[in-house]
Amino acid sequence: MTTNYPEYRAHLQGLIGRLRVRIPGVMKGFGQLHQESMKAGALSEKHKELMALGIGIASRCDGCIAFHTHEALAHGASADEIGETIGLAISMGGGPALMYAAHALEALEQFERSLA
Repeated sequence: MTTNYPEYRAHLQGLIGRLRVRIPGVMKGFGQLHQESMKAGALSEKHKELMALGIGIASRCDGCIAFHTHEALAHGASADEIGETIGLAISMGGGPALMYAAHALEALEQFERSLA
């Protein structure tokens, strides 16, 4: 099975939009939490996206991989930085993280092609 991560991200964005209609309070609260936690501070937005990607891999979250790979690239992360993030996630998450690291590599390659 191959996931098209740019299409998957767009699909999830549509579903999240529908959630905003059904549960606006929860989604507003989550949105505020996300915005505040991802703001540049002592850590840059790029580094926070790389951290979120590593956690997403170790947590086995395909949606997290789609969003945070895209956002890491958008905030200037290089393929090498994402590669090191994938490696660290494997180290922290073991075998299951390795399987999701393969998903993250696929997402990186797809977004690189779609953003080129």
